[in-house]
Amino acid sequence: MRSSQARRRWAVVGVIAVAAAAISTMPAAAAMQQDRGSGGDDARSMGGMALTGVPTANPKAAGLITPDVLSPELAQIALAQGATKLENGTSAVPFYGYDGDKPTLVPLPANPTSEAHKTEPDKNTYLVFKNGLPGANAGYQYGTHFLFQGHESGTPGYLTRINLDADAAHRVTLLATTDTAGANLPDFDGSTWDPFAQRLLFTAENGNKGGVWQADLGVPAQVQDISGLTGRGGYEGVQTDNRGNLYLVEDVGGKAGTTTPNSKQPNSFIYRVVPADPGDLTKGGTLQVLQASNNGQPINFAPDANDADILGAPIADLHTYGKSFTTTWVTIHDTTTSGSAAFDANALAKTAQATAFKRPENGVFAPDGKFRDFYFTETGDTNANTEAGADHGGFGAIMKLTQNPRSDAGTLTLFYRGDVAHTGFDNISFVGRNQLVAVEDAGDSLHTQRNALDSGYLFDTTTNYRNGDQPTRVLAQGRDTSATIDSACGACGNDGDNEITGIHTSNGDPSRNGVLGVATPRPFQDGWRVFYTRQHGDNVTFEIIPNPAAVSHH
Repeated sequence: MRSSQARRRWAVVGVIAVAAAAISTMPAAAAMQQDRGSGGDDARSMGGMALTGVPTANPKAAGLITPDVLSPELAQIALAQGATKLENGTSAVPFYGYDGDKPTLVPLPANPTSEAHKTEPDKNTYLVFKNGLPGANAGYQYGTHFLFQGHESGTPGYLTRINLDADAAHRVTLLATTDTAGANLPDFDGSTWDPFAQRLLFTAENGNKGGVWQADLGVPAQVQDISGLTGRGGYEGVQTDNRGNLYLVEDVGGKAGTTTPNSKQPNSFIYRVVPADPGDLTKGGTLQVLQASNNGQPINFAPDANDADILGAPIADLHTYGKSFTTTWVTIHDTTTSGSAAFDANALAKTAQATAFKRPENGVFAPDGKFRDFYFTETGDTNANTEAGADHGGFGAIMKLTQNPRSDAGTLTLFYRGDVAHTGFDNISFVGRNQLVAVEDAGDSLHTQRNALDSGYLFDTTTNYRNGDQPTRVLAQGRDTSATIDSACGACGNDGDNEITGIHTSNGDPSRNGVLGVATPRPFQDGWRVFYTRQHGDNVTFEIIPNPAAVSHH
């Protein structure tokens, strides 16, 4: 059932079986009320393996270091961490997740501000190349399995590649810190592989200075800013379809209202890029933005904070189960007529009366090969005191866009409405035909408010969550030593509590057949693998595997 490469992984995993089992131990303290599962074993499965839900999130307590807790059928192994030295690092970028700006990696009691800046490796992209890839050492064979990341913080921004088959000295390769024009790279959030253009795509969540960059597979990688096609925006999610179109999910926070200081204006959009030539994104094309309508009237919001928008009927309608909205893709930029200079996509979206959302972050197509159903997350206000509440999207959501991929028409519905216990949804990944995982980025303040750290949830797309069912918690994020110190040390300059990011399920196929959405994921089988990164603190990138102590049936 498992490939020889997978068997080699198991040989390594065997030596950590005891530790892996310990990771899966249930926490003694209950931070939140228990979640109910969403149905039978099929609804709570990954790779055909029935999963037992983790009953509670890990609590947040000052000075308390807490291990991650996974469903007992699962375990995780560390692939790289912040202190992993890059094989070809520079003085500015010497490590996988730490800059070279300070000599120490952990604040010392006598000097608590001497900690290095942490770069926060973000979205993971997994690829397999049977003939391997070049690296920094021309005489070394790097293997065939690779995991790529952009980094969310630090100067300069940079790209890395974890060489999954390599030894410790060649484990992580620095791909680039500058673009082809010599400019420092920005900080990156999202990533994907575009098999049409044969390029890695990276997104910068930096408002009207953000955008999309493409990179080849060389070392150093040749990185180009393609924002003349995609526009400038606070892009995070990026996904291709089977025709070479790109879907961009923007995360731009809005302003707080006058009487709603804990609630933010919807200010982010969903975009589709239709390239003139999918094989060469530098040839331009059109940028479209999603517009949802209710009874023929476009749903749009004022550019600035407006209490009537934040607490109004349109935003409530979008977050009401059972309501359906017609959608259309509205073209806002065409390089043929408007040229290839970079432009402000968010501003054009507002002019076009597109529908803004409350910080959507990532999206993915249902894996049925049809590219009709696109699920995207909404983070919400990340504040337990949001005046918007669940009814007006204060705790975010998972939305479902159903479309005809060959036209501009579609419908938008609410798939899942968040609440204070399930909020801050960020990365999302299908792990089966009808099973998807969404992970939280609730933030330090909300962790304190609800006394609960982040969780990863397994959803069943055939379940109607309006009936009160809840997803299955499969990961209760803990807090490592470095993040615990950072949480108590505001002067250290790094984020505190750990965050779950980069959840990614793939078989690594770099061909068009490997576009996420073409094939049904089969985690732990047929080359399908599951990855995520525990951001902040130690900045560890993990692979999720079956727990060696609980796989006698597998």
